[in-house]
Amino acid sequence: MQILTTIIITFFAGMGAGLGTGFAGMSAAAVISPMLITFLGIEPYQAVGIALASDVLASAISAYTYGKNKNLDIKNGLVMMVSVLIFTVIGSYISKLVPSNTMGNFSVFMTFLLGIKFIVKPVMTTKEAMQAVSPKKRIIQSVICGVIIGFICGFIGAGGGMMMLLILTSVLGYELKTAVGTSVLIMAFTALTGCISHISFGGMPDPLVLVLCVVFTLIWARIAAVFANKAEPKTLNRATGIVLTVLGAAIFAFKIFA
Repeated sequence: MQILTTIIITFFAGMGAGLGTGFAGMSAAAVISPMLITFLGIEPYQAVGIALASDVLASAISAYTYGKNKNLDIKNGLVMMVSVLIFTVIGSYISKLVPSNTMGNFSVFMTFLLGIKFIVKPVMTTKEAMQAVSPKKRIIQSVICGVIIGFICGFIGAGGGMMMLLILTSVLGYELKTAVGTSVLIMAFTALTGCISHISFGGMPDPLVLVLCVVFTLIWARIAAVFANKAEPKTLNRATGIVLTVLGAAIFAFKIFA
C-alpha cells in the first residue's frame, strides 16, 4: 500500500513538474519538493535533492526539443550559466544550515505564487525585441542575474528556472519560446550541480522515490515541450499557471486540514 501511494504521489508530482518544465522552463523542484514533503513526509533537504535530480533529464530533453525547433540561444546564455552554476553550489551548502520547516513552507508558497503570476500576467514578447539589447549590457546583466538565480536554485531548489525565464524575457529581451529553450538548457546544468551538492552534503535520498520522480518528470517534460513549440505563448503561460495554482492550493489545503 505504501508503494502504491508513493507511485501515485510521484506520478502527479512528475506530471506537474514535467508540464511546468516543458511549457515554461520552470524548475521541477517548485512542484516536486512541496509534494514529497507534504504527502510522503520526506525531509525537505532530501526532497529538494530528488527534485533537482528530476530536473536534470527533464530540462535536457526539453532543451533538445526547443533546439530542434530553433528556439534556443546557448551563445548568450553561457555567461549566465557560469554565474548560476557557482552560486547554485553556494546556495545548496547554505540551505543545509537552514531549518527544514522554513525550506518546506517556502517551496509550497513559491508554487502557488508562480501559478498566479502566470495566469494574471503572462510573459509576452517577440524575437525582434531580442535585438534591442546591446551585447555589453546583456553580459553585465547576465552575470548579476546569474548570481541571484543560482543562489535561489541551490538554496531552495525552487524558482530558479522561473526567475531565469522572467529575466531572459523581461530584462534581456528574449522571445518566450527562445527564453524557455535557453532556460531549460541552463537549468539542466544547474540542476545537475545542485543535485550533486545536495547528495554530497545530505546523503543519498530514497532510491524508489528518486527513480519514479525522474522517470515521470522526464516523460511529461517531453510531452509538454513538443506541444509548447507548436502553441501560442499566451496558451503556454495560462496552462502552466493553472497547473501550478492547482497544485499549490491543494498542498496548502492539505497542510491546513491534515
